[in-house]
Amino acid sequence: MPEVSQSERPLGRVLLVGYGKLGRRLAPQLLPHADGVLALRRSGEDTSEGIEGISADVSRALGRLPAVDSLLITLPPGPTRGSYRAALTNVATALPDAPARTVFVSSTGVFEGADPDRPLTEDDRPVAVSDRSHGLIDGERAAVELFGATVLRPAGIYGPGRDFMFRRVRAQSPADHGRWTNRIHEDDLVVTLTALLRARDAPALLHAVDQHPAPLGEVLAHVAALLDLPTPPDEGAGHASGHVLDGARFHAWIGELRHPSYETGYADMIGRAG
Repeated sequence: MPEVSQSERPLGRVLLVGYGKLGRRLAPQLLPHADGVLALRRSGEDTSEGIEGISADVSRALGRLPAVDSLLITLPPGPTRGSYRAALTNVATALPDAPARTVFVSSTGVFEGADPDRPLTEDDRPVAVSDRSHGLIDGERAAVELFGATVLRPAGIYGPGRDFMFRRVRAQSPADHGRWTNRIHEDDLVVTLTALLRARDAPALLHAVDQHPAPLGEVLAHVAALLDLPTPPDEGAGHASGHVLDGARFHAWIGELRHPSYETGYADMIGRAG
């Protein structure tokens, strides 16, 4: 069994429900600390070396799943408001027992309809508008009710392979320069998820955001400078919009980020692209 410190819990067997880009990045980081890593996805093939694939569709009743000690849920939102709850209920029914630790990856999109005059903290009530944001909120509630999950709400995830901002600048697509944005680099998100799964005492809810929320125009200008291109035109109304996520609780818990701001994060992406 892998060694653990007094501040950490043994991962035991880990089940990843959802094996997209984030799951693929995370799985190799968990292997050295786990007694096995299983990935549940619609197609059980094409998993990383050492990862056991389980082919299953969580939108339907599942066959019996093996007992696991740790569970990470990174499912994308389904087509209806109740999709998350139905999927999580199927997983809970198929497991012999609830794992000792479950982490549910949600999104700061639960605040889609918020219009505050201050940064939003974990104590603020989500404000949903679309079916997606309503579904995210219902998914969080289901994860807590069924598994006692820790909920992590990442802001806009970026990093290698997540180059939307670069493509936007290259296309010179107009944007609302005054809209406030929040983000987290995938490197820091992977570190955070590993820490939440391994921590002996994990917080109930965290906003995963870096230390530099910024208007979209500022971010676009920075990326444009890196690419030696013009900043895309402003199609906004000339005033601030959107909202800022307060990351104080997250930063106090996780410590120093590898990419505390978009400046270092996007520069790193340019460097990796070589």
